[in-house]
Amino acid sequence: MNIAAFDIGGTALKMGVITSAGQVLEKDKVSINDSDGEQILQAMLHWLAAHPQCQGVAISAPGYVDPHRGFIEMGGAIRRFDNFAMKSWVQNNLHLPVAIENDANCVLLAERWHGKAAGMANCLVLTIGTGIGGAILCNNQLVHGARFRAGEFGYMVTERPGPRDIRRYTMNDTCTLRILRQHYADYAGLPLNTVSGEDVFSLYEAGDLVCQRLVSDFLNNLATGLYNLVNLFDPQTIFIGGGIVERPGFLKLLREHLVWFGIDQYIDEVSHGNDAGLIGAVYHFNQQHPS
Repeated sequence: MNIAAFDIGGTALKMGVITSAGQVLEKDKVSINDSDGEQILQAMLHWLAAHPQCQGVAISAPGYVDPHRGFIEMGGAIRRFDNFAMKSWVQNNLHLPVAIENDANCVLLAERWHGKAAGMANCLVLTIGTGIGGAILCNNQLVHGARFRAGEFGYMVTERPGPRDIRRYTMNDTCTLRILRQHYADYAGLPLNTVSGEDVFSLYEAGDLVCQRLVSDFLNNLATGLYNLVNLFDPQTIFIGGGIVERPGFLKLLREHLVWFGIDQYIDEVSHGNDAGLIGAVYHFNQQHPS
């Protein structure tokens, strides 16, 4: 059985055709302008029209996702998806079976299905992207929480709060790539869209003093969050996901910063890179629609 899989992000939509066994047959990606939900929905329809052999739809989505009803209460950076019945919308437009799950949960499910977490009873996923996401496997159970908000690690405070909005002191505002880029853009007087995370890290490696300070602060805040997670959940491993992990040397650099916190042996990178959300969404589809 072939399944159309979608991994929704604020800046890109990943699309794939994946077998029910988890084999990626085809994949593509489209850039999303300004977290435009309508653009995402139209791209999904176009992908399915181009792949009529697909017999189901598996979706990985950001925010607070009720996987039982297929309802998104809060769509992360995508405001169009706040209070959006995604499952009903797809069923009404395509008349196919649908399953939807939170994006970080999908990364964890992929790791448990075809990755390093196979056989683990307790592990976490932390994803670094537009925001910080997370997922929890505790005693062999994926934890959703009372309101499907478990694993929102990005809202953990990593600095002592001051007079500003409390959210300014959380991981979402202290250790995402967007914030790292913004800090350098502000310093250099450049538009944000002209500065990439790769630019900042390259300057860091070249010895640029400003970037050395910015990257060190970024890694220190990330390490603070990971330290809290290790002591809250006692996981076997915390798997780190997101595009930044594919940068050569990133995990080694993060481990060096974690030595001070005594937790450098707890982290590993996800197995499937940018395909993890797609593969995990298909695993969830299989659970919702057993053949």
